[in-house]
Parts: sequence; C-alpha cells; structure tokens
Amino acid sequence: MLAGEPYLADDPELRELSLRAMDLTEAYNTTPMRDITRRRGLLAELLGAVGEDTEIRPPLRVDYGTQIRIGSGSFANFGLVALDVAAITIGDDVQIGSNVQLLTPTHPLDPVRRRAKWEAAQPITIGDNVWIGSGAIVLAGVTIGADTVVGAGAVVTRDLPAGVVAVGNPARVIRTLDRPEA
Repeated sequence: MLAGEPYLADDPELRELSLRAMDLTEAYNTTPMRDITRRRGLLAELLGAVGEDTEIRPPLRVDYGTQIRIGSGSFANFGLVALDVAAITIGDDVQIGSNVQLLTPTHPLDPVRRRAKWEAAQPITIGDNVWIGSGAIVLAGVTIGADTVVGAGAVVTRDLPAGVVAVGNPARVIRTLDRPEA
C-alpha cells in the first residue's frame, strides 16, 4: 500500500488502522469548536503532520490519517474527505473549500481483481498557497502547483502547473495568474 503496490482492501491490519482513524475522527468531529487544545491534540494524533495555525472544520473523514501532512496556515472548511491510502501532502497557506475530496485510492479495471478486493493508490501533492473551491475532487496521482486556484466542483484528473486557474470536469487550465512581485 505505502509503496503504491496493489493491496487487499479487507486486510485485517489495514482494517485495524482504519478503525483507529475512525475513532479519532469521531472524537475530533464531536469535540466542541471552542476546545482548541483537545482538537489540536486529536489532529496531531490522527495526522502524519499538521502545521501551526492550521484549521480543519468538522466533519473530517480519512482512511488512516497518518499519511496526511498539512503545512502551516492552511484551512479546510466543512466536509473534507481525504482518503490517504497513499500520501497526501498539503502545503502552507492552502485554502480548501467545503466538501472537497482528495482521493488517492485506485481500483483495477479487471473485474476479477476488483471482486477479489484488490486496490492500489497514488499520492496527491498540493503546493503552497493553493485554493481549492468547494466540491472539487482531486484524484490519485495529481500534483497541484503553488498559487493555483481550482474552481468549485472541478474534477482534477491530472497535474496542474503553478499559478493557474483550472475549472471543469475534467479540470482544465483557463487562465494563468500574474505572479506577484517580491
């Protein structure tokens, strides 16, 4: 699984890791918003890494949590689904709209392998200062470059370069953004 190799989805060890993540996300999702210390502690226990001043509004859903790394100053609105069968790396100052899905799992096209519950996964990487609009879906193996904007409802099926606006299904670049002067 971690190396991108096929794995059996109903493996008992993976099931146990998934149950751990479900317990932690349930605790996170039901902890009062004002209990910042407990919420931060639960995120630190659940995720592989979480930067300072990062906020994730509940509900949050993950497969394992441990393969998610989020940089500093990032924000995810209500309803983030981050299926981290492979690594999900989110940079600094990333803004994620409500009901965004980051989906690393892939499934075989062969019906026999699919029925046998074989799966694989590819990582997702989101650069610094990216804005992902509400309802967007980012699929396995995608890298989104720094300073890029992904429109609401977009389905990102392939890499996006830095400093662009991408919209649609499948997402396509419609504009290059001006680079700010340093």
